[in-house]
Amino acid sequence: MMGITIFHNPRCSKSRQTLSILEEQGISPVVVLYLETPPDADQLRAILGKLGINARDLLRKGEQEFKDNNLKDPSLTEEQLINVMCEFPRLIERPIVVNGEKARIGRPPESVLEILDR
Repeated sequence: MMGITIFHNPRCSKSRQTLSILEEQGISPVVVLYLETPPDADQLRAILGKLGINARDLLRKGEQEFKDNNLKDPSLTEEQLINVMCEFPRLIERPIVVNGEKARIGRPPESVLEILDR
């Protein structure tokens, strides 16, 4: 990924706020509507590495798919969780901003300022 990319859900207020912060900084990020074009397992592993977290930490635990797939089960492996997020992208916490080898979740939206080269 070149430049700055935001994995964005336009229906999410935090995602809209994060995109707005980037634009206020004069940045026109690549906008990935991840619900329509979900990351594949390799992309998700790379994003997790840049975030410095594991797959369980990227899960949206309030989503119906979380309950339906029994994702609370501690025996699920990292790969199993990644595969479920690829299949059900609503489970991926949002927004995610990637800048080179750095990434942040826009919660709060201002946290993405930490990874900008300014």
